[in-house]
Amino acid sequence: MSTTDHVGSPALSDRLKDPLFEAFFLLRTLFTVAPILFGVDKFFNLLPHVPGGTDSGHWDKYLAGWIDGILPGNGDQAMYLIGVIEIVAGVLVAVAPRIGAWVVAAWLGGIIVDLLTLSGYYDVALRDFGLLVSAVVLARLAQAVHTRQVT
Repeated sequence: MSTTDHVGSPALSDRLKDPLFEAFFLLRTLFTVAPILFGVDKFFNLLPHVPGGTDSGHWDKYLAGWIDGILPGNGDQAMYLIGVIEIVAGVLVAVAPRIGAWVVAAWLGGIIVDLLTLSGYYDVALRDFGLLVSAVVLARLAQAVHTRQVT
């Protein structure tokens, strides 16, 4: 027996039985939570790791010099701006995934360009390429889920 919420649409537990919706839901959750967490951490620098070091390092070590040169302020200030953009992108995925997923994909494309021009972070760029492809998949799934709901 299927359950419905207060407006007559299927309950989330029933919708998650559909593999298409489940994949959409998982990727939407990932691309909501991860950008928000990474964005917030731009203000606290808990995640960057310094190999062999005792402190956590700073995010500006991932900023290519040419990008730092075109952004206003210093590297830390640029990371604050980047953090705000990441938070907004995560919220956009939460409220409008058909648009937000493309914004995150474009953002990841920018990060990849940055990392490829910053010597030594090719492994991170490759990982981010996988995330970019996943964001594109989310955009396509969001469209499919939206189309199913409309028809």
